[in-house]
Amino acid sequence: MVNLKDDERLDYLLAEDLRIIQSPSVFAFSIDAVLLARFAYVPIQKGNLIDLCSGNGVIPLFLSTRSKGNIIGVEIQERLFDMAERSVEYNNLQNKIQMIHGDIKDMPKMLGFGKFDVVTCNPPYFLTPSKDEINLNEHLAIARHEILCTLEDAIRVSSQLVKQGGKVTFVHRPGRLIEIVTLMKQYRLEPKRIQFVYPKEGKEANTLLIEATKDASPDLKILPPLYVYNENNEYTKEISEILYGK
Repeated sequence: MVNLKDDERLDYLLAEDLRIIQSPSVFAFSIDAVLLARFAYVPIQKGNLIDLCSGNGVIPLFLSTRSKGNIIGVEIQERLFDMAERSVEYNNLQNKIQMIHGDIKDMPKMLGFGKFDVVTCNPPYFLTPSKDEINLNEHLAIARHEILCTLEDAIRVSSQLVKQGGKVTFVHRPGRLIEIVTLMKQYRLEPKRIQFVYPKEGKEANTLLIEATKDASPDLKILPPLYVYNENNEYTKEISEILYGK
């Protein structure tokens, strides 16, 4: 039995045999989170993984289906953290996933420097607008805009947490690619794999997946493009398999 609050609902986690608590007025995961969880390198048998800006815990839940390692999720918003904790408990994953309510900027001192094999992050995508333009819903505003966490914060903290030779993976917007690469190299993260995601063929890319390795030599690979919809506005075969399985 799960205790749902306000407008929360219990959704299936797509192709996985898991359930997740969501709320249209607080937080519901998007395809970006699914793509990040699938794109990221994960150690299969053991290891330490940490997901920053976890929201309702969707990425830790997805990662738990790919790795037997220990997974930590960090979320600063208490309401979202509470949703994530209840989802972890509902799926009986307390021994595998630990959710932390806190600021990602505090995690290196709290958890230790260079302790993680993998860091994933789906950070706020947009610079903080003026008060007149910002979303009146505080939960959505914090999730979307760099109010409590900047891109540089997320990359710096990821570098501090990951081991030498460990992997750091982000999902973001292509328009900030140069900034992301510049910051990664500044903080000793060498970009190794990039994949652009397009709504459909003939459209501009609207999502960027990027993986870097700590203290590695330059050797960047650009993966084939990923298209979300086909000409009939249906999910492509690749996306359908990612979302729902083969």
